[in-house]
Amino acid sequence: MLQEEQANLESELSTLGVKNPERAGDWIPTESESEIDRADETEVADTIETLENNSAIMTQLETRLAEVKDALDRIEKGTYGTCMVCNAEIEEERLEANPAASTCTMHMSL
Repeated sequence: MLQEEQANLESELSTLGVKNPERAGDWIPTESESEIDRADETEVADTIETLENNSAIMTQLETRLAEVKDALDRIEKGTYGTCMVCNAEIEEERLEANPAASTCTMHMSL
């Protein structure tokens, strides 16, 4: 499930931007391929608004992608399913709802 989610997140991010070559795990929003009239203030404003919206969406997707990658790393290290706060086993229901969870239900708000 985590690998599938990782692929989906990366696919979604690629529709909104490109990977930042200067910073691993970071994405840069890009303009759409449509041609805009730079002299038309309305079109320019619309483009800026779209870029800002895409940037906000990208931030959320990047955060989730980092959580998924962290969970995959925990699987490799053998620590997946263990709360990072109290070292207790993370509840199965929590992992089913959020496979990237790094804490048990008691510590999920931290």
